Amino acid sequence: MNKGRLESFSDGVISVSLTLMLYQIQLPAEFTWVGLWKEAHNFFGYVLSFIYVGIYWNNHHHLFLVVRGINGRIMWANLNLLFWLTMIPLTTTWAGKSGLLALPTALYAAVLFMCALSYWGLERVIIVSEGKDSVLANTLGKDLKGKISLPVYALAIVVSFYSTMAAFSIFTAMAALWFLPDSRIERYLARQDGQQP
Repeated sequence: MNKGRLESFSDGVISVSLTLMLYQIQLPAEFTWVGLWKEAHNFFGYVLSFIYVGIYWNNHHHLFLVVRGINGRIMWANLNLLFWLTMIPLTTTWAGKSGLLALPTALYAAVLFMCALSYWGLERVIIVSEGKDSVLANTLGKDLKGKISLPVYALAIVVSFYSTMAAFSIFTAMAALWFLPDSRIERYLARQDGQQP
């Protein structure tokens, strides 16, 4: 099946998620620096979540550049990923309104864990569908970043109950790790472009 419709649908869902996060930002009640500072945690949460959704959009785009086609299993795995991505605005708002309390922060961490698990699962479904010798299987290799991410997000869930600042430090570090698109796929695409006459 043609993958273009799946990519267009995914782009639409992701763009709506980004828009919903923007609408959740509360304007400061006071027109002073103090009022602005009181909302700083909300703005930080918005920026961090925007970056996370952007990272998934960017990597999703790169992922489907090397996918030949789709089937029902890939469509459902992709929908699962989109579901968890649409939960980011909800948990961002709840964590922000709580003042970054433990339970909302842990729930935010749990959603990030499920996003990472769902993305990893989507990759595995594609590899099973296209074979162990597929372009994606060869470009991902051992997938060290993917394997590191899941236990780190699981750790962040636990850490949230002891120190929400430490948990957000973990979230920030993981965002920095994934900020650039998957270099393995980019190297493969660059090699392909180099072979073109």
